[in-house]
Amino acid sequence: MSLRDKAVLGSLLALIIIAVGSQLVSNPATSVVEIGDVNVTLLTNAGIMIETEDARIYIDPIDLPEEYGDRPADAVLVTHDHGDHYQFASIRLVQKEDTINVFPESMTSEIRSHDGVAVVPGDELMVGDIKITAYYMYTFSPDGTSAASHPIESGFTSYIIDINGFTLFHAGDSKNLPEYEALKGTIDVACLPLGPGCQTMYGDEVVDVVEVLEPSYMIPIHYTEDSYRNFDVVYKRQVEPLGCTFVGLQEFSMYSFETGS
Repeated sequence: MSLRDKAVLGSLLALIIIAVGSQLVSNPATSVVEIGDVNVTLLTNAGIMIETEDARIYIDPIDLPEEYGDRPADAVLVTHDHGDHYQFASIRLVQKEDTINVFPESMTSEIRSHDGVAVVPGDELMVGDIKITAYYMYTFSPDGTSAASHPIESGFTSYIIDINGFTLFHAGDSKNLPEYEALKGTIDVACLPLGPGCQTMYGDEVVDVVEVLEPSYMIPIHYTEDSYRNFDVVYKRQVEPLGCTFVGLQEFSMYSFETGS
Protein backbone atom coordinates (compact mmCIF):
# COMPACT_ATOMS: atom_id res chain seq x y z
CA MET A 1 0.00 0.00 0.00
CA SER A 2 1.38 3.39 -0.98
CA LEU A 3 2.06 6.19 1.52
CA ARG A 4 -0.76 8.17 -0.05
CA ASP A 5 -3.19 5.29 0.42
CA LYS A 6 -2.18 4.88 4.06
CA ALA A 7 -2.51 8.54 5.11
CA VAL A 8 -5.24 8.81 7.72
CA LEU A 9 -6.85 11.47 9.81
CA GLY A 10 -5.26 11.81 13.22
CA SER A 11 -8.49 11.22 15.13
CA LEU A 12 -11.52 8.97 14.82
CA LEU A 13 -13.56 12.04 15.67
CA ALA A 14 -12.34 13.89 12.58
CA LEU A 15 -15.04 15.85 10.80
CA ILE A 16 -15.31 16.86 7.21
CA ILE A 17 -16.86 20.30 6.96
CA ILE A 18 -17.75 22.65 4.19
CA ALA A 19 -16.04 26.03 4.46
CA VAL A 20 -15.33 28.80 1.97
CA GLY A 21 -16.69 26.57 -0.77
CA SER A 22 -14.30 23.67 -0.13
CA GLN A 23 -13.95 20.46 1.79
CA LEU A 24 -11.62 21.03 4.72
CA VAL A 25 -10.22 18.53 7.19
CA SER A 26 -11.05 19.42 10.78
CA ASN A 27 -10.13 17.65 13.99
CA PRO A 28 -8.75 18.79 17.35
CA ALA A 29 -5.01 19.44 17.40
CA THR A 30 -3.37 16.79 19.53
CA SER A 31 0.06 15.95 20.87
CA VAL A 32 -0.60 12.21 20.81
CA VAL A 33 1.58 10.78 18.04
CA GLU A 34 1.71 7.11 17.14
CA ILE A 35 5.02 5.48 16.25
CA GLY A 36 5.78 6.21 12.60
CA ASP A 37 3.28 9.04 12.33
CA VAL A 38 3.95 12.67 11.41
CA ASN A 39 1.18 15.02 12.55
CA VAL A 40 0.87 18.42 10.87
CA THR A 41 -1.33 21.07 12.48
CA LEU A 42 -2.18 24.29 10.66
CA LEU A 43 -1.86 27.24 13.01
CA THR A 44 -2.63 30.88 12.15
CA ASN A 45 -1.73 32.28 8.73
CA ALA A 46 1.40 30.39 7.58
CA GLY A 47 2.08 28.74 10.94
CA ILE A 48 2.32 24.97 11.23
CA MET A 49 3.24 22.55 14.00
CA ILE A 50 4.95 19.27 13.09
CA GLU A 51 4.90 16.46 15.64
CA THR A 52 6.64 13.11 15.58
CA GLU A 53 7.02 10.50 18.30
CA ASP A 54 10.18 12.28 19.47
CA ALA A 55 9.97 15.94 18.45
CA ARG A 56 7.75 18.98 18.01
CA ILE A 57 8.69 21.68 15.50
CA TYR A 58 6.90 24.98 14.93
CA ILE A 59 7.25 27.07 11.78
CA ASP A 60 6.15 30.73 11.83
CA PRO A 61 3.92 30.46 14.94
CA ILE A 62 1.77 33.51 15.66
CA ASP A 63 -1.34 34.10 17.78
CA LEU A 64 -1.00 30.80 19.62
CA PRO A 65 -3.64 30.06 22.27
CA GLU A 66 -2.27 29.85 25.81
CA GLU A 67 -2.76 26.06 25.92
CA TYR A 68 0.06 25.70 23.42
CA GLY A 69 2.37 26.47 26.31
CA ASP A 70 1.77 22.82 27.24
CA ARG A 71 3.21 21.81 23.86
CA PRO A 72 6.77 23.12 24.06
CA ALA A 73 8.97 23.19 20.98
CA ASP A 74 12.09 21.22 20.26
CA ALA A 75 12.62 23.78 17.49
CA VAL A 76 11.00 26.96 16.22
CA LEU A 77 11.74 27.93 12.62
CA VAL A 78 11.01 31.43 11.35
CA THR A 79 10.98 32.25 7.64
CA HIS A 80 11.21 36.05 7.88
CA ASP A 81 10.51 39.05 10.07
CA HIS A 82 7.04 40.14 8.91
CA GLY A 83 4.45 40.32 11.68
CA ASP A 84 2.27 37.58 10.20
CA HIS A 85 5.23 35.16 10.40
CA TYR A 86 7.24 36.25 13.45
CA GLN A 87 5.75 37.01 16.86
CA PHE A 88 7.87 37.27 19.99
CA ALA A 89 5.09 36.22 22.37
CA SER A 90 4.21 33.00 20.55
CA ILE A 91 7.83 31.91 20.36
CA ARG A 92 8.28 32.65 24.05
CA LEU A 93 5.12 30.67 24.86
CA VAL A 94 6.49 27.38 23.48
CA GLN A 95 10.01 27.62 24.86
CA LYS A 96 11.65 24.98 27.01
CA GLU A 97 15.20 24.75 28.26
CA ASP A 98 16.67 23.25 25.09
CA THR A 99 14.44 24.73 22.37
CA ILE A 100 16.38 25.60 19.20
CA ASN A 101 15.19 28.84 17.61
CA VAL A 102 16.17 29.28 13.96
CA PHE A 103 16.07 32.54 12.00
CA PRO A 104 17.36 33.94 8.73
CA GLU A 105 20.75 35.51 9.35
CA SER A 106 19.34 38.96 8.57
CA MET A 107 17.04 38.85 11.65
CA THR A 108 19.87 39.94 13.95
CA SER A 109 17.81 41.49 16.75
CA GLU A 110 15.44 38.51 16.91
CA ILE A 111 18.39 36.11 17.00
CA ARG A 112 19.73 37.99 20.02
CA SER A 113 16.32 38.11 21.71
CA HIS A 114 15.79 34.35 21.45
CA ASP A 115 19.40 33.14 21.70
CA GLY A 116 18.76 31.90 18.18
CA VAL A 117 20.62 30.14 15.41
CA ALA A 118 21.27 32.12 12.22
CA VAL A 119 20.91 30.40 8.84
CA VAL A 120 21.14 31.26 5.17
CA PRO A 121 19.74 29.20 2.30
CA GLY A 122 21.65 25.93 2.08
CA ASP A 123 22.48 25.67 5.78
CA GLU A 124 21.58 22.43 7.58
CA LEU A 125 21.11 21.58 11.25
CA MET A 126 19.90 18.59 13.23
CA VAL A 127 17.12 18.46 15.80
CA GLY A 128 17.65 15.00 17.21
CA ASP A 129 17.46 12.73 14.18
CA ILE A 130 15.53 15.28 12.11
CA LYS A 131 17.47 17.20 9.48
CA ILE A 132 16.37 20.77 8.80
CA THR A 133 17.59 22.57 5.69
CA ALA A 134 17.11 26.28 5.14
CA TYR A 135 16.13 27.00 1.54
CA TYR A 136 15.36 29.99 -0.65
CA MET A 137 12.38 32.29 -0.06
CA TYR A 138 11.79 35.48 -2.01
CA THR A 139 9.33 37.25 -4.28
CA PHE A 140 9.74 39.44 -7.32
CA SER A 141 7.67 41.91 -9.29
CA PRO A 142 6.23 41.08 -12.71
CA ASP A 143 9.17 42.70 -14.50
CA GLY A 144 11.56 40.35 -12.71
CA THR A 145 13.05 42.79 -10.21
CA SER A 146 13.07 41.99 -6.52
CA ALA A 147 9.96 43.00 -4.62
CA ALA A 148 10.67 45.30 -1.68
CA SER A 149 8.75 43.05 0.71
CA HIS A 150 10.75 39.83 0.15
CA PRO A 151 13.91 40.67 -1.79
CA ILE A 152 16.34 37.84 -2.45
CA GLU A 153 19.05 39.99 -0.85
CA SER A 154 17.34 39.65 2.54
CA GLY A 155 18.25 35.97 2.73
CA PHE A 156 14.81 34.96 3.98
CA THR A 157 14.37 31.20 4.28
CA SER A 158 11.91 28.46 3.58
CA TYR A 159 12.56 25.12 5.29
CA ILE A 160 12.85 21.45 4.39
CA ILE A 161 12.26 19.05 7.29
CA ASP A 162 13.56 15.51 6.72
CA ILE A 163 12.10 12.99 9.18
CA ASN A 164 13.77 9.65 8.46
CA GLY A 165 13.32 10.22 4.74
CA PHE A 166 9.81 11.70 4.97
CA THR A 167 10.21 15.30 3.86
CA LEU A 168 8.06 18.38 4.42
CA PHE A 169 8.62 21.71 2.70
CA HIS A 170 7.36 25.04 4.08
CA ALA A 171 7.61 27.74 1.41
CA GLY A 172 6.95 30.78 3.62
CA ASP A 173 6.11 33.80 1.44
CA SER A 174 7.50 32.90 -1.95
CA LYS A 175 6.91 32.87 -5.66
CA ASN A 176 7.61 29.97 -8.03
CA LEU A 177 11.40 30.06 -7.80
CA PRO A 178 13.95 28.61 -10.23
CA GLU A 179 15.69 27.01 -7.22
CA TYR A 180 12.69 24.67 -6.81
CA GLU A 181 13.91 22.58 -9.75
CA ALA A 182 16.63 21.18 -7.48
CA LEU A 183 13.93 19.82 -5.12
CA LYS A 184 11.99 17.98 -7.82
CA GLY A 185 10.76 14.61 -6.57
CA THR A 186 12.25 14.99 -3.09
CA ILE A 187 9.25 16.42 -1.18
CA ASP A 188 6.44 14.37 0.38
CA VAL A 189 4.37 17.25 1.81
CA ALA A 190 4.49 20.78 0.37
CA CYS A 191 3.03 23.59 2.49
CA LEU A 192 2.37 26.32 -0.06
CA PRO A 193 0.80 29.80 0.29
CA LEU A 194 -2.32 30.66 -1.68
CA GLY A 195 -2.09 34.43 -1.60
CA PRO A 196 -2.73 37.25 -1.81
CA GLY A 197 -0.69 37.20 -4.99
CA CYS A 198 1.16 40.47 -4.43
CA GLN A 199 3.05 38.83 -1.55
CA THR A 200 3.19 35.11 -2.40
CA MET A 201 2.60 32.62 -5.17
CA TYR A 202 -1.03 32.65 -6.25
CA GLY A 203 -3.47 30.69 -8.41
CA ASP A 204 -1.79 28.93 -11.30
CA GLU A 205 1.64 29.75 -9.80
CA VAL A 206 0.80 27.27 -7.01
CA VAL A 207 -0.08 24.60 -9.57
CA ASP A 208 3.22 25.29 -11.34
CA VAL A 209 5.10 24.76 -8.07
CA VAL A 210 3.32 21.46 -7.47
CA GLU A 211 4.27 20.40 -10.99
CA VAL A 212 7.92 21.24 -10.30
CA LEU A 213 8.21 19.77 -6.79
CA GLU A 214 6.07 16.66 -7.44
CA PRO A 215 4.96 16.32 -3.78
CA SER A 216 2.62 13.53 -2.68
CA TYR A 217 0.55 16.03 -0.68
CA MET A 218 -0.08 19.76 -0.65
CA ILE A 219 -1.27 21.69 2.42
CA PRO A 220 -2.36 25.28 1.71
CA ILE A 221 -1.07 27.95 4.09
CA HIS A 222 -1.20 31.76 4.17
CA TYR A 223 -4.61 32.11 2.56
CA THR A 224 -7.55 34.45 2.78
CA GLU A 225 -11.12 33.29 2.37
CA ASP A 226 -11.13 34.73 -1.14
CA SER A 227 -7.82 33.19 -2.21
CA TYR A 228 -8.89 29.79 -0.84
CA ARG A 229 -12.22 29.93 -2.64
CA ASN A 230 -10.54 31.00 -5.86
CA PHE A 231 -8.04 28.15 -5.66
CA ASP A 232 -10.73 25.64 -4.78
CA VAL A 233 -13.01 26.61 -7.66
CA VAL A 234 -10.44 27.24 -10.38
CA TYR A 235 -7.12 25.52 -9.63
CA LYS A 236 -7.48 22.60 -7.19
CA ARG A 237 -8.74 20.32 -9.96
CA GLN A 238 -5.35 20.76 -11.66
CA VAL A 239 -3.37 19.52 -8.65
CA GLU A 240 -4.58 15.94 -8.18
CA PRO A 241 -3.90 14.87 -11.80
CA LEU A 242 -0.28 15.69 -10.96
CA GLY A 243 -0.31 12.87 -8.38
CA CYS A 244 -0.69 15.26 -5.45
CA THR A 245 -3.38 14.93 -2.78
CA PHE A 246 -4.79 18.28 -1.66
CA VAL A 247 -5.15 18.44 2.15
CA GLY A 248 -7.16 21.51 3.14
CA LEU A 249 -6.98 22.33 6.84
CA GLN A 250 -8.79 24.75 9.10
CA GLU A 251 -6.72 26.75 11.55
CA PHE A 252 -5.73 24.57 14.53
CA SER A 253 -6.75 21.37 12.79
CA MET A 254 -4.44 18.44 12.13
CA TYR A 255 -3.68 15.78 9.53
CA SER A 256 -1.72 12.64 10.35
CA PHE A 257 0.65 11.00 7.86
CA GLU A 258 1.68 7.36 8.32
CA THR A 259 5.30 7.15 7.23
CA GLY A 260 5.77 3.44 7.91
CA SER A 261 9.10 4.11 9.63
